[in-house]
Amino acid sequence: MDSSNNTLQPRLDAAAVETIIRRGLPIAERTDFSIVRIGPGVAEMRFGYAAWMVRPGGSVSGPVLMMATDTAMYAVLLAHTQGEEMALTSDLTFHFLGRARPGDLRVMARLLKLGRRVAVMEVEIRDVADTLVMHASGTYMRPPAAGLKQLS
Repeated sequence: MDSSNNTLQPRLDAAAVETIIRRGLPIAERTDFSIVRIGPGVAEMRFGYAAWMVRPGGSVSGPVLMMATDTAMYAVLLAHTQGEEMALTSDLTFHFLGRARPGDLRVMARLLKLGRRVAVMEVEIRDVADTLVMHASGTYMRPPAAGLKQLS
């Protein structure tokens, strides 16, 4: 995935983004994830493997890949909006490209458009063998500037 979108500069670093996610989303405490890198227009995440993630047949389940995707999209948006926590997922499209082998996942999210009301992103997930196993695209709706307040 091309990560050279220099027009979008992050406003928060990886540690700050991870803190916001862990503080605001209680389910985050049930997963072993870490925000590895934040860069211009991108967020890279490690989504740690656990035995409960495996589906019959021995691959990482689709719902886990979906959760990793949405978390990475949220991370890249938070980084580029200085922690805009009230943005909401409005659309996700998933393309499962192959079997995700059990093990940590590498998740790369890229911000394609950051508008006043809408953010458009894409995500790639690679499994423990560095095989591309999923490509997704999605949209988040941003709250009106004078509307919803951020959680604090």
